[in-house]
Amino acid sequence: MTSIAALSGNLHYGLNKCRAHSCKRPAYVFGVAFNGGLQKELSWSHGVSKMLQIQRYNFSQSTVGEYWQSFGTITVSVSSCLRDASTKYFDFVVIGSGVAGLCYALEVAKHGTVAMITKAEPHESNTNYAQGGVSAVLCPLDSVESHMQDTIVAGAYLCDEETVRVVCTEGPDRIRELIAMGVMFDHGEDGNLNLAREGGHSHHRIVHAADMTGREIERALLEAVVNDPNISMFEHHFAIDLLTSQDGPDTVCHGVDTMNTETQEVVRFISKVTLLASGGAGHVYPSTTNPPVATGDGIAMAHRAQAVISNMEFVQFHPTALADEGLPVKPKKARENAFLITEAVRGDGGLLYNLSMERFMPMYDERAELAPRDVVARSIDDQLKKHNEKYVLLDISHKPREKILSHFPNIAAECLRYGLDITYQPIPVVPAAHYMCGGVRAGLQGETNVHGLYVAGEVACTGLHGANRLASNSLLEALVFARRAVQPSIDHMENSRLDLSASSCWARPIVPVSLGSDVIDDILKTTTKVRKELQSIMWKYVGIVRSTTILKTAERKIRELESQWEKHLFEQGWEQTMVGLEACEMRNLFCCAKLVVSSALARHESRGLHYTTDFPHVEESKRLPTIIFPSPMNTTWSSRQLHKQAVC
Repeated sequence: MTSIAALSGNLHYGLNKCRAHSCKRPAYVFGVAFNGGLQKELSWSHGVSKMLQIQRYNFSQSTVGEYWQSFGTITVSVSSCLRDASTKYFDFVVIGSGVAGLCYALEVAKHGTVAMITKAEPHESNTNYAQGGVSAVLCPLDSVESHMQDTIVAGAYLCDEETVRVVCTEGPDRIRELIAMGVMFDHGEDGNLNLAREGGHSHHRIVHAADMTGREIERALLEAVVNDPNISMFEHHFAIDLLTSQDGPDTVCHGVDTMNTETQEVVRFISKVTLLASGGAGHVYPSTTNPPVATGDGIAMAHRAQAVISNMEFVQFHPTALADEGLPVKPKKARENAFLITEAVRGDGGLLYNLSMERFMPMYDERAELAPRDVVARSIDDQLKKHNEKYVLLDISHKPREKILSHFPNIAAECLRYGLDITYQPIPVVPAAHYMCGGVRAGLQGETNVHGLYVAGEVACTGLHGANRLASNSLLEALVFARRAVQPSIDHMENSRLDLSASSCWARPIVPVSLGSDVIDDILKTTTKVRKELQSIMWKYVGIVRSTTILKTAERKIRELESQWEKHLFEQGWEQTMVGLEACEMRNLFCCAKLVVSSALARHESRGLHYTTDFPHVEESKRLPTIIFPSPMNTTWSSRQLHKQAVC
């Protein structure tokens, strides 16, 4: 189980009563008590930085693919200290090869050895699937204040103002750095950057590379990483669990256990500093724009390692994923992830219609198709339920053909594969899980409450997005926080040492070859079935529109499903230290699903991405982030560290 509270200004450690006169009644959670009033003097970022740095817990225990393959296998840097084949020592370990991890690695590699751990091929990340672009103030008619205001409005006023100001202020420099590294953003005929506009933005401020921006950024950054002698890339290494120990009141991170999914070898990485940049948890839902690797591994690992988690109720459903059922030619097999139809299509004038060809967005919001994503997704959901239909239509065909094909070549090509020409036909679309606004709670330098552990990108909750992410702010946040985490990471590295005897301090994970192929096949078959059942529960009960009753139903069903699955595993001879890709992904999905449901039940208002029919209005008194503190009372495999904490 977890302990949940809504954060306000003052934190009092220990089981103390709330002292402020504004607090109507004591709020008790494990190890911490909060004042109920909203304190103006302590912002998210200031409060988090102080909390994470000073007061800590004391808990016991396709073509693109072919292109990247051309880089070949990247070998381990000879400068890294290797004790044995299954244990590797580095100054820095980076988990994830999206924009956050790549940018960070390139900077810290100037000061030490870096291991980049990636679950599949290096390019397989949410970054690679980001179509729209990166938002930044690059036009004289725009301003940081305007970008801030758009971010805060989209975030339903739950954003931390200091974090928003930092990101919006530093964003332009991060864009210029990408350009200097060779990222090819689109330019206009005048030679200036071609800035697009998307939903929720008051100005044209989105830099992009057609509708494949993430892919272009990933290309340039990966090329730089491959050519850096201080960075070693470990492909097909699945991160199992963070290695942690207690140092008085502090939890300390010493690296991570991984499994090479091609050789089935368990590899332990001991490091001075660990950056978690592993992305989100889109595959907790049946339809998501995220790649198959996005199973919430980083969030779940951090939760098991006693890191604080925040705002998990805010799951962003992208309003416009390609609805395969509406295509003239149906795909021959189900997609692993939904194909995204970028926000920029609506930004360029795309209009939404129901199947009766009635334009409906003006009925829901005066901003119509340019309303923030949460508004558009709920509007589409309402239309689907009212008309008992499975998709709506997004039409950009009224724009010049040349403009459509130049702005959206990837979308046009994908649709044409299935008999749809977007230059004269509308695109069938439906909402799909897209982005986690919540995650591991981070301060202004990406620091967490676990010493030596930093976070950046979608896995982190920095306070920027609030209750709903503004379009194209995700890559921006990743760039800014990856850079902000560099100097404190270097400082921590320089004040730390690698303990060459540390590897024996934790029980080694075991690959379950002893169970036999028949048992393993049975476990895989059962796990696949359970995964689909969990995703169905999450879509049916924890989707775009929620209620207390259905959330509690989800909570019960998830608990029962997890219990049945674990019972089956252990009856088959599975042990606590055994690991397998599918089983470990499953426990991470269970962990993230429970975090989302618990957080949603704790928020008694409708704000941003969290809409509940029991509390349909925004409540100013509830304008607080949701905080999940770790509890030592966890009893399920998905919520418990795989191995014991260090005792040597």
